[in-house]
Amino acid sequence: MFNIGRNALFAALLVGVAGPAFAADMPEPIIEVEQPSYGGWYLRGHIGMSNQRIKRLESPLFDIPFEHGWYDDGSFGSAPTFGLGVGYQFNDFLRGDITAEYRGAADFTAQDWLRATAPGDPVTTNDYRGRKSEWLFLANAYADVGTFYGITPYVGAGIGASRNTISSFTDTNPQTGGGAYAADKSRWDLAWALHAGLGIKATERMTIDLGYSFVNLGDGQTGELKNVDPSFPFPPANDGIRFKDITSHDFKLGVRYSLN
Repeated sequence: MFNIGRNALFAALLVGVAGPAFAADMPEPIIEVEQPSYGGWYLRGHIGMSNQRIKRLESPLFDIPFEHGWYDDGSFGSAPTFGLGVGYQFNDFLRGDITAEYRGAADFTAQDWLRATAPGDPVTTNDYRGRKSEWLFLANAYADVGTFYGITPYVGAGIGASRNTISSFTDTNPQTGGGAYAADKSRWDLAWALHAGLGIKATERMTIDLGYSFVNLGDGQTGELKNVDPSFPFPPANDGIRFKDITSHDFKLGVRYSLN
């Protein structure tokens, strides 16, 4: 009985002495801190094509005492776009960037008709021709809505300013052989855009961006309209013709490159 108690006491002392030494020899647990997959600056660039419209052409010259209407109230050909920007990824779902975009010259055509108020006067037409280009500057915000097999859909919006230039504007009346022209003119206006697209992860740093934007570029303005025959009194002094509410459906191929 005494031997059993002595042996138990000896075992307890052994554990008490050896336990701390054994614990000291155990490696400390490694705690891995997961680094966030977001944050940091990126550069971006894109090329694309525009598909533009206007609401209407406006001018006091259209208020002359004639019957007046439109066969074609104005349309543009497609034109290339080129953009660069810098942005920041705030988290997995939110990013923003500032972009500058040059929008190449798009050919413009329109045709109206008019007839003097006197009975029996013939109908004549005016064929309008010109070109339009812009510099567009936007501050944009985007929401990335999740990543699926390396593909991230996104939506966004932007606001800024557009410098709209109308150039090579002419007005030809084929029935009379008359015509007019306007000097090139640029106009700054408020601009805004709505965006949607897909980001496709190509490498750890590079993302291919397939994007669509609806852009409102504001208004454009020609210079004063002048008759090609300086001795002809029409048109009178005027402010030219306004391109009211220029909008565009843009399709873009871009690249975003992370600097982190």
